[in-house]
Amino acid sequence: MSPARQKQVIAVVALSVVAGVLAFISLSDIEDNLVYYWDPVQLLEKGELAKKATIRLGGVVRKESIDWNPETLKLHFKVGMTPNEKEEVITVHSVGAPPQMFQEGMGVVVEGQYDGQIFKSERVMVKHSNEYRAPKDGERPQEIYKTLLQNET
Repeated sequence: MSPARQKQVIAVVALSVVAGVLAFISLSDIEDNLVYYWDPVQLLEKGELAKKATIRLGGVVRKESIDWNPETLKLHFKVGMTPNEKEEVITVHSVGAPPQMFQEGMGVVVEGQYDGQIFKSERVMVKHSNEYRAPKDGERPQEIYKTLLQNET
């Protein structure tokens, strides 16, 4: 084999090894890096798969389900498909202050893990209407959001 041909073979082998190592590194832990977006029904349907995954759970905060302790920063609430629906409810536990707009009947997205009983959330985000209305004199922002939410339902 000529020296030029030998260099070409070495280059091809080296590139193949590098490509293989990069593919292995990028694909080996891909399951650990995925974040699924599911609603409560989908979460319950996934069964064992849901217990191993990082999930963004989207739904609506159930009425009369919020338990917030400002001293310990523990927040517990239930998420369902609608504020009043009786089935497909997921209990969420979170530590930290909830977002300012967080309230019953509000759409939320919580990110964390589900252990089969409780969804342990690392982050709570509210979903709200993209409709904007400036507050009237003396009106608080929370009153605007409640009005907008009532108009959506």
